[in-house]
Amino acid sequence: MTKKQALQLFEQRKVRTVWDDQEEKWYFCVVDVVEALTDSVNPTDYIKKMKKRDPELAKGWGQIVTPLSLQTPGGKQRVNCARQEGLFRIIQSIPSPKAEPFKQWMAQVASQRLDQMQDPELSIEQAIVDYRRLGYSEAWINQRIKSIEVRKELTDEWKRTGVKEGLEYASLTDIITREWSGFTTKQYKHFKGLKKENLRDNMTNLEIALNILAEASATELSKDRNPKGFNAQTQVAKEGGSVAKAARKQLESKLGRSVITKDKASDHLLPESTDKDK
Repeated sequence: MTKKQALQLFEQRKVRTVWDDQEEKWYFCVVDVVEALTDSVNPTDYIKKMKKRDPELAKGWGQIVTPLSLQTPGGKQRVNCARQEGLFRIIQSIPSPKAEPFKQWMAQVASQRLDQMQDPELSIEQAIVDYRRLGYSEAWINQRIKSIEVRKELTDEWKRTGVKEGLEYASLTDIITREWSGFTTKQYKHFKGLKKENLRDNMTNLEIALNILAEASATELSKDRNPKGFNAQTQVAKEGGSVAKAARKQLESKLGRSVITKDKASDHLLPESTDKDK
């Protein structure tokens, strides 16, 4: 069973979700849904009071929610999630004018995912819409979408050569990142002051360009050499990263400064979008 996390946006509110490949269903983080519908500053407390008001909901709570591993400010933790039909029952106990729009939004999210499985290009189109909604510039979005395409080609190549998803993918990514930037992914995020945020969503245009060069180089080297398995791919990953490292060093020598910066792309969002997210 493969579960993939994703952030969805409902009226500028972030809702953590998990896609279950086997069930072909979305699981929605319950606390995020309650916060989005109620604007509560303490959605966890709201849920407790809601269950007291609705004994039948409390009685069936264990059948409605499923604890899944999600990213939180304190790292990955088990968080209560629910499928669409379970959330319908929860929403019955929330007096909110957003209830009906939220139900329609959930249905749209589910429909889009099934469409995207048939046509992966739709995933790219949805990403563009989401980044625009958040206020990223067109130049940055173009770079970010290219990085998604390049990353997908790299992971497809890893899969073809016998690399296992999960830890092995993460380890190879760390090798590539460390080689060109001098940081592992975790160190890079710490350097930028990030916690649960996605590193690539907070890279500058130059950083994304160098990361694209590193991963594209690793892909082409792998296709050329046809290494088998994780151990053989570690050397390819290092050499792919070294291509971008050489480009970075050459550029920095001409600029007289490092292109690895604490700047985050989110620091430069359009003011009106930033205000909506607060």
